[in-house]
Amino acid sequence: MNLPNKLTMLRVLLIPVFCVFLCMEDWAGQLIATLIFILASLTDLLDGYIARRDNLITDFGKLVDPIADKLLITSAMIFMVAQGRMNAAVVLIFVAREFVVSAFRMLAASRGTVIAADKLGKYKTAAQTAAIILLMLFKPIGDSWALLGTAGAIAADIVTYIALALSIVSCVDYIYKNRSIIDRNI
Repeated sequence: MNLPNKLTMLRVLLIPVFCVFLCMEDWAGQLIATLIFILASLTDLLDGYIARRDNLITDFGKLVDPIADKLLITSAMIFMVAQGRMNAAVVLIFVAREFVVSAFRMLAASRGTVIAADKLGKYKTAAQTAAIILLMLFKPIGDSWALLGTAGAIAADIVTYIALALSIVSCVDYIYKNRSIIDRNI
């Protein structure tokens, strides 16, 4: 197994550890969860960079890397809904977008076409990652305290809704740019 794939597997292995700390209702647990989430997110950047730089792109990486990304982000969001930090309808839209894009990719793959991630999708992921980090730090659970008080919670919500807007716009753009996939299959 090459280094990029090891980094992808590390991200997957960090998810349950992250979730355990995310459930802790004290400041230390939330800080550790945030640090683990940041580390896991950085492995996503690093594995892709190394794979492209060193020509280590594999079928395993192409398959597992996007799944690992979705598992990390979705796990965080589901736990945050349960904790009252995120709105369930917002998370439903995020998850629905991923299903739509994944369906397009699977349909394209079945026809021998690979659809690469585009800039809007990357911006959406960056905004989601930032929102999750801000929500962990600025919207406390239990007896933990919020950095920046109410202002921090408002900032976290604003970034969440920016991520939501990017999610919707990127999905519509994705469908529009790849509409020929549907046209060929109707």
